Formats: sequence, structure tokens, C-alpha cells
Amino acid sequence: MRALYDWIASHPALSGALVAASLATFVGSLLALPWLVARLPADYFVGRASRRGAWRDQHPVLVLVLVVLKNALGLVLLLAGLAMLVLPGQGILTLLAALVLLDLPGKRALERRVVAWPRVLAALNWLRRRAGREPLLPPAD
Repeated sequence: MRALYDWIASHPALSGALVAASLATFVGSLLALPWLVARLPADYFVGRASRRGAWRDQHPVLVLVLVVLKNALGLVLLLAGLAMLVLPGQGILTLLAALVLLDLPGKRALERRVVAWPRVLAALNWLRRRAGREPLLPPAD
């Protein structure tokens, strides 16, 4: 790890870019995360079956474009969330938002396991309360 710090320190332009990227992901997560959490249905984590969006009945090309954009945003949030585990920011909540957006095998079980943590559910419901939305129902086993 020390070698990584030394390498970054020897490249001042890179360390400036890393600081800017960290700041951008921190501010971006502060703005995007409450919006994403407020848009979830209250029973999103209750059922075992995945939800199929109404937009999936559109033209196949539009569906493909939307799926690619949704997964690209999920990937950006995943990378930002991983970075925020060691940098300032809401790492766990950003990772959860990334999981909601990404199409991955086994993601539903992982989402439900993370939301079952009392502190994570409390943080999500605090964001929803601030947005005037009803609280998320906890996952049923």
C-alpha cells in the first residue's frame, strides 16, 4: 500500500485528479442517493421475485439503450461506493444504490441481506422520511 501512496505522490497531476474525482463522487452521491432511494417502492425488498419495469415493454432498441445506461450508472456508483469505503462519502449506501441499478446474478439476495442490517435500513428510511416517502419494509426471510 505504501508503494501506491509513493507512486501517487510522485505524480502530482494524478493526485489532483484523484482529489477532484473523490470530491465529485462525494457531492454526486449526496445529490443522487436520496433521489434514488426515494424512488424505490416501499415493498421493494419484501418479495423474492425481481421487478420488471414498465419501460421493458417498449421498443427493443430503446430497452437495450436504457439497460445499458442503467448498468453504466450502476457501474459508476459501484466504483464510487468502493472508493468511498476509504474516502469521504456514503460508501455502503452508494454500493446499495449501485446494486439496485446493476443487472447481476444473485443481486436480489445480496440487496436483501444488506438492507436487513438495521443501520442500513434506518439510514435508507431516514432518507425516505426527508423526501416525504413511506419507510421501506424490511426484507422478510
